[in-house]
Amino acid sequence: MSAILLPCTADRRIDWDGFAAHVARTAAAGITPAVNMDTGYVHLLDEAARRETLRVAREAVGGGDLVAGACVVDAPGAAFDEPGYGRQLDMIAAVDGLPVIFPSYGLTAGGDAEMLACYRRLARRVPRFIGFELSPVFVPSGRVLSLDAYAEMLQIPECIAAKHSSLSRRLEWERLALRDRVRPDFRVLTGNDLAIDMVRYGSDWLLGLSTAAPDAFAQRDRWWAAGDSRFDELDDALQALGDFAFRSPVPAYKHSMAQALHLRGLIAADEPHPQSQRRPESDREIIRTILERIDVAMRAAAVPAEEAV
Repeated sequence: MSAILLPCTADRRIDWDGFAAHVARTAAAGITPAVNMDTGYVHLLDEAARRETLRVAREAVGGGDLVAGACVVDAPGAAFDEPGYGRQLDMIAAVDGLPVIFPSYGLTAGGDAEMLACYRRLARRVPRFIGFELSPVFVPSGRVLSLDAYAEMLQIPECIAAKHSSLSRRLEWERLALRDRVRPDFRVLTGNDLAIDMVRYGSDWLLGLSTAAPDAFAQRDRWWAAGDSRFDELDDALQALGDFAFRSPVPAYKHSMAQALHLRGLIAADEPHPQSQRRPESDREIIRTILERIDVAMRAAAVPAEEAV
């Protein structure tokens, strides 16, 4: 699954045409689009924009799979807003999407037990959902559960997967081992853009980095599934982009993704959302060199595996 960037025009308005094309491009590569996520500035959008994002995305994927964030924007000290989440879940259900429970202050303010109690309340509203552990380095309302609490989350049958965005291999390895013991069908969706090779260890993925090059991620995964060593060169090249784009301040990675897509000629401008952090203009040339490295690794797809080795 790929968290889709919501692109902006040069005058910093939402580029709906560019968004629709990027969602369709991602789905055509065989990757499930995930909209209204952090990469899509969901916590900066009003309800009308979120609804339009869902409508455009559903039209772009046709009858294909669609994942979407259910986000409530609140403030420190707020109570859990179950009706607010309910409205977001209803919006997602209206386009036949699979919801990801985006963290809010009200959802994460208490202890782990309180957060899981909120999950159980939301589970009564939907047949399936994806949980979300999001480090506060991405958004201040984020939370990463203890391992004991993660084990409790695995007992919620409606929670079929969880995105893990702690940026820690160790924490994710612990979750994979627990998953394998307790609920093997549960999907650990890595959100670690600093370690995208977590697929080696049993993670699936829902990455923001993949929005810069869904075609390359799709090729990487095909090579991994086939046991083809060309996986390694392409994974390393993509990781170089992740290491650069997800440096501090981490939330500015979204501007890096816009720069990469613009350099590839896939969106009309490289502007981030007006309320989002920016990267320096000088980043463009560094990203250009990394994209060239990705292109070289991709061109190996035209060479038989035995010749590539």
